[in-house]
Amino acid sequence: MALSLYDACVPSFVQILGSMEGVFAKAQEHCAKTGADANALVGAKLVDDMLPLSFQVTSVAHHSVGAIKGVTAGTFGPPAGGTAYDFAGLRKLLAESRAAVEAVTPAELNAFEGKDVVFAMRDFKIPFTAEGFLLSFSLPNFYFHATTAYDILRGRGVPIGKRDFLGKMRIKT
Repeated sequence: MALSLYDACVPSFVQILGSMEGVFAKAQEHCAKTGADANALVGAKLVDDMLPLSFQVTSVAHHSVGAIKGVTAGTFGPPAGGTAYDFAGLRKLLAESRAAVEAVTPAELNAFEGKDVVFAMRDFKIPFTAEGFLLSFSLPNFYFHATTAYDILRGRGVPIGKRDFLGKMRIKT
């Protein structure tokens, strides 16, 4: 079975974006149950020298739907920043990102195979093909930031486990 660019990326983006929505729902429930302020989690960090939960979630969005937009445009850079999200805003961002990725068609994404994509950050540039960019840059970053967001919430006592992170797997039926 040949695996297309769409098959290699979009279902995984959808799976983990959906799982993150579930993780955030459990975090909301945990806060309601314990009386904790969900918005206090937004600035929580795994360790002091890492960026907070809000950055991790915006990076999950940026390396999924934003990466697909980058492939379309032929250029991708760090998130623009500037948007301050509260907990509800992060949940909304995850849902909107999942919906946007779900709207991408196989023909649309597969048409970009072999297309040049440049990661640009100020004067620093890395040239990729679309598939090299998505598979060796954005997907690893996507999983890194999703895992870090999960770890921050788990470290703050949210009762989540590996199955929550995995979300809806594509099992044989």
